[in-house]
Amino acid sequence: MDLALLRTFVTVHRAGSFTRAAALLGLSQPAVTSQIRALERQLGRPLFLRYARGVTPTTIGDELAHKVAPHLDALTAITETGLDHDSVARTLHLAGPPEFLTERALPALTPLVAQGLSIRTVFGSTDELLTGLAAGHHDLTVTTSRPRGGLLTATPLCDEEHVLIAAPRWAAQLGGPATVQAGGRHALDPVPLVDVHESLPLIARYWSTVFDAEPAASAAVIAADLRAVLTCVTAGAGLAVLPRYLCADALHRGAVVALLDPPVPPLRTYFLAVRTGTLGLTHIARAHEWLLRSAIDW
Repeated sequence: MDLALLRTFVTVHRAGSFTRAAALLGLSQPAVTSQIRALERQLGRPLFLRYARGVTPTTIGDELAHKVAPHLDALTAITETGLDHDSVARTLHLAGPPEFLTERALPALTPLVAQGLSIRTVFGSTDELLTGLAAGHHDLTVTTSRPRGGLLTATPLCDEEHVLIAAPRWAAQLGGPATVQAGGRHALDPVPLVDVHESLPLIARYWSTVFDAEPAASAAVIAADLRAVLTCVTAGAGLAVLPRYLCADALHRGAVVALLDPPVPPLRTYFLAVRTGTLGLTHIARAHEWLLRSAIDW
């Protein structure tokens, strides 16, 4: 059986679409359709059910994918053996939240740059980045949501604690964490809100987890970058909820103050996502392993 046909079949099975698989393989959609039909003729059985918005594997298709995919991935890994940093230069297309890549991922990958790895980055929202990863625009994506389906594979990277912060003058006006704890969310009503979006994603999640309630007010300041949110809070614009890694230095310096110390602080999990099977590529696997190893100390 032609390995090229099997590779196309596995890609379609993971992508759920002839169109998306064609983009990942660098082929035209008619070529992908023709290869799948050729494989179906060889097997004498249909592998996919065709729909307007994609394809769904038949039970025969699922069985074949389960048997074939691990071996094709292993072959990819074998062909990459020996292609180390001394013999070939590789470019890693890395995507993720701008703050996390800036403060965490890129500094962690710096030793690999010294070994010959090139890196190109793209920033964006989780939905945008996962769509780009599925389309083959990125190699490795840091995301705060675990992707669904078989096309993408995600590995937990690290958990980050979220902290409710404000400038010291607001903390003094509120009376400190004990007063806020006693008064609950209503004690925070006098303080303007700062977040990254009108929907208050970080504040709303914190309010739900800690106070079992929704924010009562809209934001006074919207800044699409968490680093800008921190700058606004430091300047006294209001309160915000930020991951501890981003505001740890400001907390240490006293530029901002934690308004509350809940027994169970809200956490957010970051994932490393790749297209299924691409960890057989040396440069992606090396960066993936390096980030997981670095995250142990985060």
